[in-house]
Amino acid sequence: MEPILKVENLNVYYGSIHAVKGISFEVNQGEIVTLIGANGAGKSTTLNTITGLLHSRTGSVTFLGETLGKVPPHKVVSKGLALVPEGRRVFLQMTVEENLEMGAFTRSGTAAEDMEQVYTLFPRLKERRRQIAGTLSGGEQQMLAMGRALMSRPKLLMLDEPSMGLAPILVEQIFDIIRDLHQAGTTILLVEQNAQAALSVADRGYVLETGRIVTSGTGKELLTSPAIKKAYLGG
Repeated sequence: MEPILKVENLNVYYGSIHAVKGISFEVNQGEIVTLIGANGAGKSTTLNTITGLLHSRTGSVTFLGETLGKVPPHKVVSKGLALVPEGRRVFLQMTVEENLEMGAFTRSGTAAEDMEQVYTLFPRLKERRRQIAGTLSGGEQQMLAMGRALMSRPKLLMLDEPSMGLAPILVEQIFDIIRDLHQAGTTILLVEQNAQAALSVADRGYVLETGRIVTSGTGKELLTSPAIKKAYLGG
């Protein structure tokens, strides 16, 4: 079976800085795949290249059998690829409900059913649906950003540092939700500095260092690897 996402030989530059160096990986239907690595390893750059916000000098990104090279970012969303960006980036002046409605703008049909599903997944958002998003806590804003992405009915959900800046108890909640989404059949590409949390939910993982993939394996293999423990898990 063809992978849902195939990334081949990406080389991305910021001016003269070579940020991503020959990265190749794939995501299969129904998997959680994680990219882990220190800050500056090239994880977010890789996601932004997949969505068309950045461009690679070489290689290709293939999603559902279609090469995305010339597809503008807003069209990428309508093809079923949704990104929850680092730093959440919700619409701070809008209500929770208005933010969720914005997530459905790329597709036709009523959003009411999807909104109910989001509220089932995130009961806190239902309680706060009339509240202005800028008044929510960091954890609630992260839930809102995830809910907004789910409103587009993505075939692949990409999460960029969902645990960043959150208290440990909220990190646990966010990863419980990621597990629930996975069990419900959502395919997920997860970028995360918290290697322990990411590898514990992932089917497979890739480790990035200074723009290169240096190792890969199942989540379990990487969690128990002495080199990974030493570098990322404090063990």
